[in-house]
Amino acid sequence: MDTPRGPASIVNGLDYTVSAGETVAVVGESGSGKSVSVLALLGLLPRHARVSGRALFRGRDLLTMGEAELRRVRGDGIGMVFQDPMTSLNPVLTVGRQITEGLLAHGGVSGKREARERAAQLLADVGLPDPRAALGRFPHELSGGMRQRVVIAIALSGDPALLVADEATTALDVTVQAQVLELVDGLRAEHGTAVVWITHDLGVVAGTADRVLVMYGGRCVEDGTVDDVFERPAHPYTQGLLGSLPQLHDDGPGGRRRDLVAIAGTPPPPTDLPPGCVFWPRCPVRGDERCAGEQPPLVPVALGAHRDGTAVPHRAATFYDAARDAGEVGA
Repeated sequence: MDTPRGPASIVNGLDYTVSAGETVAVVGESGSGKSVSVLALLGLLPRHARVSGRALFRGRDLLTMGEAELRRVRGDGIGMVFQDPMTSLNPVLTVGRQITEGLLAHGGVSGKREARERAAQLLADVGLPDPRAALGRFPHELSGGMRQRVVIAIALSGDPALLVADEATTALDVTVQAQVLELVDGLRAEHGTAVVWITHDLGVVAGTADRVLVMYGGRCVEDGTVDDVFERPAHPYTQGLLGSLPQLHDDGPGGRRRDLVAIAGTPPPPTDLPPGCVFWPRCPVRGDERCAGEQPPLVPVALGAHRDGTAVPHRAATFYDAARDAGEVGA
């Protein structure tokens, strides 16, 4: 993508699959390319963005589809929960109009009356109080959490084969968050819906996902089953993410609660990515110059489907031990 500061490489070499009935979580800090990667698949990037590769959905390449064909895929094929409900809802249309529009466009109902009944049921499913009254309200009349639930209802309205949830539960309280997670898990179990969760909440990942991809600097640095990645993280960045989580029990040396880990430095700008390992400038367990000059591929580690993108072996030291020795551990 061209920017005032020059060409920006937002996402590089991302490669993963999502099977029917599977939940794949994509995690990483802001700016790592999580949202851009799925917007590219749906043709929702700016016109000057350049996207290459293949994105197969039901055997068809999304990247070669025209706008009309993509529009048919969005909705009953792929549902998207966008990150900011205030900008993804039309401020001059009622909630009911915005939900029923998709229901009528994709042929899920026989008429406007049935569409409104289905819309009210969707709002009830996502925990919106008094759903029938909410159909006649405008987005600005709802709280942030209520708007987020409306966006989720729109994404679910077409019973999509693939649901992409971009920070879908960020603005919700824990009770409604649990309702939404249960609703999506029910869709997955009953209809075989494939789910991609884009999130910063590792607790949601641990409780809902089958596999997890860890992104940094526009690249996938590690992926595997949730159990493998959480219990045996291989990449120093993944170790840093997990080390930054507070512990509810004492598990440090001598039963002492361990300190939180702080990852020193800042992510590289997409206009100036390092030529080698994208995490190398911040890595507390750096290898030799191979890390700085060689871009590491994802390779299998000892746990089968678990893959790691580390330029040189870091298995002997954990991120926490290295950061503690360097004096970079925060309380």
